[in-house]
Amino acid sequence: MQQTILAIAGKPGLYKLVSRAKNSLIVEALDATHRRQPAFGTDRITSLADIAMYTETDDVPLMDVLDSMKNLEDGKKSSVDYKKASGDELREYFGKVLPEFDRERVQTSHIKKLIQWYNILIENGISDFKEEMKPTEGDNIDDRKE
Repeated sequence: MQQTILAIAGKPGLYKLVSRAKNSLIVEALDATHRRQPAFGTDRITSLADIAMYTETDDVPLMDVLDSMKNLEDGKKSSVDYKKASGDELREYFGKVLPEFDRERVQTSHIKKLIQWYNILIENGISDFKEEMKPTEGDNIDDRKE
């Protein structure tokens, strides 16, 4: 899931990678329309797995932040209306999600986008933000030689 959910600069919302064409990717909007469209190499396309949030120490992967939001909200949509909430309310809410976030580098617009993306993912039944690595064939621990 992490590699197939994409954000495209200049286009609202999130997109799911459907297929690859010769010079583009075919993506499907994660909204009510589920419209498919090409995304070209000139578009700034970013996988959610490649995004991180600034903290006072190390950057935290977006998937960890989304998982923290899911735990805070019990797997439901966000309790904060990102469209109506003030900047202070958004920062207070985000402080519950990621207490050590860098208050200087994380902008209010970043928090709004994060909440919007979280809601889109939950509405589309995507809530397994921290996929566990499953052992592949040949990775059996019992086969170790001592």
